[in-house]
Amino acid sequence: MSATLKPVPDTIEAEVLEIDGGPPPPPEVRNDRSRGQASRSWESLRGKVVRLDRRWWPLWVLLGILAVALLLTVGMVLAVVVAMAKLVGGILRFLTGGSPERSGAGLSRRA
Repeated sequence: MSATLKPVPDTIEAEVLEIDGGPPPPPEVRNDRSRGQASRSWESLRGKVVRLDRRWWPLWVLLGILAVALLLTVGMVLAVVVAMAKLVGGILRFLTGGSPERSGAGLSRRA
């Protein structure tokens, strides 16, 4: 059952005879002039407001929701860290016998 393997060519060439019942479009030839026109069209967009394609609005809505959720999450984590720091500071102050006026953490100032 030993079969000899035929060598595989390095390149595969194919000629397209028709696409969807019609001939293939002619190949585009890019020259320096068309490249210059493309760069000029990008230059004309500078400083202008570009409207986004309507098909992408679900993506932008999803990304906006994710950004808001991320900001809310970071804010809540920071609030918990600050609350824990104040709680630990209050406990340590209570255990060491310190008063809020001496540490500067009191809200009212007595003269």
